[in-house]
Amino acid sequence: MIRILVDADACPVKEEIYKVAFRHAVPVTIVSNSFIRIPMDDLVTRVIVEAGPDMADDWIAERADARTVCITADILLAERCVKAGAVVIAPNGKPFTENSIGSAVAMRALMQDLRATGDNVGGPPPFGRNDRSRFLSELDTALVRLRRALPPQS
Repeated sequence: MIRILVDADACPVKEEIYKVAFRHAVPVTIVSNSFIRIPMDDLVTRVIVEAGPDMADDWIAERADARTVCITADILLAERCVKAGAVVIAPNGKPFTENSIGSAVAMRALMQDLRATGDNVGGPPPFGRNDRSRFLSELDTALVRLRRALPPQS
């Protein structure tokens, strides 16, 4: 069965995820290290992992596979999920793929090194309406493609 796993602690598009998931009747798992309110619906479950670095990431990465859409802005988690065969989408609608993840990881490392030397490199642009719209479209497209690509379940 196709499913959506969400790195939810700082995810700005949870409502959009629910909207698309309900339309496609796809289960969603919200993974965080603290309580997050979720809709009262059988398609949505909440997993609260222990507090600690990468605990939510580890939970998601261990369960990611070719039938999974993972939602995360964390590039290292995205890399792990892509390697597991999952479809990975950032909250701004940017897909992480086998072709793009290497450069994303390299850029992350470069920016981290620049920050460590004291350079003021800024951050990502503010999250806006276009990001939200692009995300909705990308998630919908990903679910349609997955459904077409995977053999039917019996």
